[in-house]
Amino acid sequence: MRKQFFKEALLAVALAAFSSTAAMGQSTPAESSSEQGKKTELDWLKDVSDRVELHGYAQGGFNYTHQGGEDKGTFELKRILFWANAQITDRWSFLFMHDFSSVVQEFYTDYRFTNNKALTVRLGQFKNGVSLENPLSPTAMEAIDVYSEGVTYLTGCGSDPLMGVQYGRDLGLAIFGETNDGKFRYEAQVMNGQGINKKDGNKEKDFIGRLEYRPVKGLNIVATGQIGRGHAIKESPYIPDIEEGEDYKRNRWTVGFDYKSKAFNVHGEYVEGKDKNTTSRGAYVTGAVPLYKGLDFVGSYDFFNFNTTLGYDQHKVIAGLQYWFFKKCRFQVQYVYKSAGVSAGAFTHDASHAVMAQMQIRLDYAKKK
Repeated sequence: MRKQFFKEALLAVALAAFSSTAAMGQSTPAESSSEQGKKTELDWLKDVSDRVELHGYAQGGFNYTHQGGEDKGTFELKRILFWANAQITDRWSFLFMHDFSSVVQEFYTDYRFTNNKALTVRLGQFKNGVSLENPLSPTAMEAIDVYSEGVTYLTGCGSDPLMGVQYGRDLGLAIFGETNDGKFRYEAQVMNGQGINKKDGNKEKDFIGRLEYRPVKGLNIVATGQIGRGHAIKESPYIPDIEEGEDYKRNRWTVGFDYKSKAFNVHGEYVEGKDKNTTSRGAYVTGAVPLYKGLDFVGSYDFFNFNTTLGYDQHKVIAGLQYWFFKKCRFQVQYVYKSAGVSAGAFTHDASHAVMAQMQIRLDYAKKK
């Protein structure tokens, strides 16, 4: 019985060896190893392509301005952004964004702790959560000069000399999430307060909170706030009593709404800031109404007082058209009126007029699931 078992076992081994050799056919060992290596490489490339999303857009055009009796016209390349989002696991992702017309904009990693979207942690450099508009992409904004005057000033997008041009971004840590089927969203951030690609200028940190509520389809109500201390990198014509290198109180708060429908899109917001002893505040409303296939009318009214004590108030009106000739690709032309602004390093109530034209091209690549 035992002898018969060994005979059957030996026959099974021989058949297995024969079948393996037959499957290899006339291929040499070297060729099989090469083919296996190619297959492994293709599997790796497929796995990477399935996990990575690529995005990019460019905005550029021509601006004509008339202020103080002077006319100026120039072609401008405003933004050429490229970013990649890698889904490392189903919970862990990484994003890198670079603007080829300026600097590295964002780099951060997200980790989702919950099975749903209730709790995610973000670490790196990203947009601060102050205001309704700042976290939004310029490709989704109606105005060619993108954000309202108050948002641009209070979030570090470039018009406040005390902060410099920070593109509304900073280095820090955030926790955020959604509940109630996406109707409620929250975000809390701890940030340097100094801007992109920079160490903190003081030992203080900025704390930012953001709440969003969607009571009905298409409507989003947003409230944000910030407390912190800034470190002035330059003197400002808006706030003369803050010197370069000074640490100063920097607080903000906003409340706004965004409504989207087939008939029209509109969003508006009240914004206020406190820098040392100076209060700035304002409000805006911006919208778009479809006129024909792909063609929209765009309008905006924007009021902001940079220094309520000194009366540095400004009114801005925008009117124009935009034509969507492809997905997220459009041509825009707008007239912009401002009642005041900074000229020769001083704030003046000298009106300016501008005609802006801009082309936007955006492309997105993501593996279909």
